[in-house]
Amino acid sequence: MTKHREIPPLNPRKLPTQRRSANTVDTILEAAARILETDGLAACSTNAVAQRAGVSIGSLYQYFPNRDALTVALIERETTQLLDDVQHVHQHDDALARIRALVQASVAHQLRRPELARIIDFEERRLPLQERHERVANVILTELIAALTLPSAPWVCADVLQTAQDLLAMAHGMIDAAGERGETDAVSLEGRVMRALLGFLCG
Repeated sequence: MTKHREIPPLNPRKLPTQRRSANTVDTILEAAARILETDGLAACSTNAVAQRAGVSIGSLYQYFPNRDALTVALIERETTQLLDDVQHVHQHDDALARIRALVQASVAHQLRRPELARIIDFEERRLPLQERHERVANVILTELIAALTLPSAPWVCADVLQTAQDLLAMAHGMIDAAGERGETDAVSLEGRVMRALLGFLCG
């Protein structure tokens, strides 16, 4: 009889409820991020993270039952920053400016800490996080649809949803590929992505 591999728990054991415990969790997550950036995934054990954070391994395990749970919390932290940036695109009434703001937010997410983002991309594919990934993609997709239907949009889309999905796929592919290549020039990447999207919209 085939044994199914047991999936380790990915949620925190408990959530911080006080400022001190929240600071401890932040310190642990930042320690994990720095180890990933400087030493890579193989070096990012719970013991190494606890040592870098200056906390006992018992304190770490109070919040995170294993390394995967710690990684998921780090992914959530970085994703929250992206979603916060995406929410600001509403300050633009112009369709093109709003799309550019979405591209800038996505590029910043990838290149703010490029080595960390590259490893997180790998871990997102490895871990069972499809629902979380779709949630984030749907937020960006909704904003793209809104931009495509603004009165200032200089194009006519017969199928707005399909167009938005295509734009998202193009931008996501280009930005992820740039991250895998180790690119760090955000301005250059933003420009290339915008040219590709506008070529698709107006070509």
